[in-house]
Amino acid sequence: MFCSLVARAARTFQGFAVPEYNPALRDPWQVIEPPTPRPRWQLSQPAFERFLALLDPDARVAAERYEHVRAKLTRFFEWRGCMFPDEPADETINRVIRRVDEGEEVRDAGTYCYGVARLVLLEVLKRQAKERSASEEFHRSVPAAEDDDMEQRLRCLRLCLNGLPAGQQDLVREYYRDDGAARIDGRKRLAESLGIGMNALRIRAFRLSDRLQACVSDCVERAGRPEMKPR
Repeated sequence: MFCSLVARAARTFQGFAVPEYNPALRDPWQVIEPPTPRPRWQLSQPAFERFLALLDPDARVAAERYEHVRAKLTRFFEWRGCMFPDEPADETINRVIRRVDEGEEVRDAGTYCYGVARLVLLEVLKRQAKERSASEEFHRSVPAAEDDDMEQRLRCLRLCLNGLPAGQQDLVREYYRDDGAARIDGRKRLAESLGIGMNALRIRAFRLSDRLQACVSDCVERAGRPEMKPR
């Protein structure tokens, strides 16, 4: 009975500063404030511009170097067996931008990116190995799956993309169109058509990409749940 009352009280006062008995303190019933949660870091345009400035002081050259670094990172992950190389490439760049934004000194941003990419690669390969093991176990115990995972992801991507406003759909399609020099030229034309700079365009694309990735993950997860039939 007493234990249940204590548990109920703990739930009631969760999130509030409550007296905690500690004989080591001068006042053993001193109120201990709960730690303030650290705000979640988010990519911002000033942070992105600081990263670009490390690539080159000239904004145009920095934009081209950024595309070059991202392309090399994508190939780095693709050649090492990553299923979706664009995702770890963007994650690598975001981590470097965050470290720069938080005050870490980076002398050579390109080289630094490749160092971070090796750590991201280990995480990705470890996660893929777990997913592959779980998938093999699933297929051993369950008959053939109804839908291929890739097809499901593509269906979800189409659904999520169609859920965006028309202007944002066009931005995503144009931003990720083509490859290499053609992609760089296309992005320059897209920025000009929107009346914004390349940096602002990249921030918009990153944010839309994050929204789409979260939407697709949620869609795939919901598609994998068993359908609840009404009684």
